[in-house]
Amino acid sequence: MMISDRNQSATVIFILLGFSEYPDLQILLLLIFLVIYVISVVGNLGMIAIIIMKPKLHTPMYFFLKHLSFVDFCYSTSATPKLLENLVAQDKTISIPNCFTQFFFFATCALTETFILAVMAYDRFVAICNPLLYLVIMSQKFCALLMAAAFSWGIFLSLLYTGSLLLLSFCGTTIIDNFLCEYSGILSASCSDKYVSEMILFIVTNINMMSTLIVIFISYIFIFITVMKMHSIRARHKAFSTCASHLTAVGIFYGTVFFLYCIPNTKSSWFTLKLGSVFYTVVIPMLNPLIYSLRNNDVKEILRNLISQK
Repeated sequence: MMISDRNQSATVIFILLGFSEYPDLQILLLLIFLVIYVISVVGNLGMIAIIIMKPKLHTPMYFFLKHLSFVDFCYSTSATPKLLENLVAQDKTISIPNCFTQFFFFATCALTETFILAVMAYDRFVAICNPLLYLVIMSQKFCALLMAAAFSWGIFLSLLYTGSLLLLSFCGTTIIDNFLCEYSGILSASCSDKYVSEMILFIVTNINMMSTLIVIFISYIFIFITVMKMHSIRARHKAFSTCASHLTAVGIFYGTVFFLYCIPNTKSSWFTLKLGSVFYTVVIPMLNPLIYSLRNNDVKEILRNLISQK
């Protein structure tokens, strides 16, 4: 908010409509999202616990997966509890500090996840294309530096986004047609010129998405070339199977984000925007641990052993 508008902005209140246009479905939606959130929390925290407890999984690949699960847990927790509250509460208001705080945390998680997915692609590239040097290149120190860079990158860009929103003015009580304080929703609620904020969103989002996608794309080009040179079909299958989970997670995450931010910002698109927001803030954090546990032989074996012990 601009300094000149401090007194005015102090009384600003946002109303998160959520899914209030479907009053008959509130209880059903509450149960669905509650189940998804519980699965997400149990899945991601369970994945973290398994990786920490099992020495067999103390490798660079699972080190990155552990941090991805942590980010997904924070990602879901930054949005879902408020969504559940809005489904049962009559008062759907949120103060501007709480709104911006929610946006900052979920934006940090989303941006950090793009960086982690790129790092995981590079990890698979080194493992398949330079297997003899894998543990030398992907040392503990280097992996820790990559994760520090991922979180620093996410926090920096999130601060940039949040700062661009703080330049805007907001007037009185404003409706946001979404269940969370998402960038486009906050922009639409502003009563000042949005050009600078829109340009920051466009430029920074495209730079972030394209740079991480280039790393993923180039990594998998070299992986594909290396795998095609293998004479053993079994070796090819093993190499591709180690990448299958990551490729699935990348396809779902980037596909949703591109779909969400490529649609025109019109009133007719708000329903699509809302559904997209649900998918990438609520559903994807639940899917990632399922994808990695169901398509990963090491994790499946550990889960089978844990179940058999009980």
